[in-house]
Amino acid sequence: MNRRHFNIAGPCRSDLHYMLPPERRLVGVEEIIAQQGYFVLHAPRQIGKTTALVALARRLTEQGQLTCVLVSAETGAAFAAIGPAERAILGEWRQSIESQLPRELWPPAWADGADGTRIGGALKSWSEFSSRPLVLFIDEIDALRDEVLESVLRQLRAGHRHRPAHFPASLALVGLRDVRDYKATPTQDGRLGTSSPFNIKVASLTMRDFSRDEVAELYAQHTADTGQPFDDAAVDRAHTLTGGQPWLVNALAREVVATVAAPQAITPAAIDRARDVLIARQDTHLDSLAERLREPRVQAVIEPILAGEALPPLLPDDVRFALDLGLVRRASEGGLVIANPIYAEVIPRVLTSGPRDSLPATAPVWRRDDGSLDPALLMEAFLGFWRQHGQPLLGSAPYHEVAPHLVFLAFLDRVANGGGAISREYAIGSGRLDVLLEYGPAQRRELFAFELKVHRDGRPDPTEAGLAQLDRYLAGLGLTTGWLIIFDRRMGLPPLEERVRADASITPGGRRVQVIRG
Repeated sequence: MNRRHFNIAGPCRSDLHYMLPPERRLVGVEEIIAQQGYFVLHAPRQIGKTTALVALARRLTEQGQLTCVLVSAETGAAFAAIGPAERAILGEWRQSIESQLPRELWPPAWADGADGTRIGGALKSWSEFSSRPLVLFIDEIDALRDEVLESVLRQLRAGHRHRPAHFPASLALVGLRDVRDYKATPTQDGRLGTSSPFNIKVASLTMRDFSRDEVAELYAQHTADTGQPFDDAAVDRAHTLTGGQPWLVNALAREVVATVAAPQAITPAAIDRARDVLIARQDTHLDSLAERLREPRVQAVIEPILAGEALPPLLPDDVRFALDLGLVRRASEGGLVIANPIYAEVIPRVLTSGPRDSLPATAPVWRRDDGSLDPALLMEAFLGFWRQHGQPLLGSAPYHEVAPHLVFLAFLDRVANGGGAISREYAIGSGRLDVLLEYGPAQRRELFAFELKVHRDGRPDPTEAGLAQLDRYLAGLGLTTGWLIIFDRRMGLPPLEERVRADASITPGGRRVQVIRG
């Protein structure tokens, strides 16, 4: 018999995968179904929506009072015309229904009809044919666009008043976003230009991430099957790094158990190594998430966070959109932050891909013969690189306001590839970005801290504030030296190669640091 494993692709199955009770996080759904309500369930990808809804549909159907099934609208996304989209959707629905329900609960053959009526007509005929009230979960609804999306929503709204005898008693639209954020086309920033095509919903629900105890519960299933324990500190570390995001929780564990032989205990260090692999590999989930970063609505939220700037006035829908995608979260102390530390590493890596690919070949002159890093040689290499290549590389960075940060991070990624790791801390409203380079073998790894700030027109020189901020950062790390890098973005300055310089300075706490300007 095959051993269960941590799942990172598709819905979970209890015979194959470690999994938590899937319906636990569907708070309020059964009450709405009991009240014959129509609702929206939106949450980021790979958070467990499909697994939970399939389990709920199966249980409700097995109880004998309802016929409940999960179907998908995604097949309709390939068609711009309503007729072909409807036929594709209904074809997929037939397959899903027949795979999930016993034959006696299958609907009659779908009758054809005029464009823009087939979805409503199919649901009407099934409701009238069924011996039980229907409950329908329509997944991937926000994959539809333009007239197809509007048509489907209007058909569902038109049928709503005829429930439960002539239309599904309860129905859920399931996707990444709330219905108000459904977009008319993939390239438009605006939402559907219609008058509330789904104003029949009684609630918009979402699914939460795993708690720390749920991460422990999930990992304990692996321990029960294999005898390999996760240290409590390792569970803490996994929850901290992932924020409880279910795909990340599973992906970390899957990676770590593949590299740490049972019955050896899983430690925080092993979790960190698995994190580094995930970040470097950027598996499908992380890659698809990163695609959203170039959308203007997302950039408006993410860019100031990366720069450490206060958020400008934003449309509430844009903030909600970034929250719904799972890229950011509301911090307990207030304000928006990147959703979890792994995303905080992946996002700048994605954004630095252009500058990183444009970097010239650079010999690792900063590396000593014993493999350690020479800070003086690193600074000399960076100054030479910035003078020669900084200005043209700024144009390859996708976020203009943080272009210098991204180019510097691309350079530092090149350094870290020789035997190190980078972590970043964003402090919204502080006007800074903290960067930590860990270099060398684990048993004698060195730490190098950098504080990044920008001097803009109309703003005071950030040197004094930067030294104070760097001082606090170094104190927290237990370091006595560091770098303050000030990118001067004011207008009318000499060329970059003429004004880059480094000066020794002392922080308010007496730490000796290098201040680089340019």
